[in-house]
Amino acid sequence: MTTPRATTTLWRPTGPAELDLVRASDWSAWPPRLPEQPIFYPVLDEDYAIMIARDWNVKHDGAGFVTRFEVDTEFLRRYPVRRAGGETILELWVPAEELDTFNTHIVGRIQVVHAFR
Repeated sequence: MTTPRATTTLWRPTGPAELDLVRASDWSAWPPRLPEQPIFYPVLDEDYAIMIARDWNVKHDGAGFVTRFEVDTEFLRRYPVRRAGGETILELWVPAEELDTFNTHIVGRIQVVHAFR
């Protein structure tokens, strides 16, 4: 009997266009970054993700969504946690060229947990 992998819960605030691409992947992967997006930023705190989706994505994209997903904890150790502000404003910085590999370590499906319009 195999022991299940330990996973870490991450959140990602996103707009409608990115969410459409996640849906097209059958909720299993994040789309490649655009040239002006060298880093993929999943966050470690749901409230931080809500704040970005509600206050930034809605303003810029007309809607904002918070997604939740699990990633293999051992794999995530390669990305140091970055503090982008207050105590709970924590992110991982995944270089765009590593996103395909990152996607292979998602366990289960990416889920939408909040929507703002």
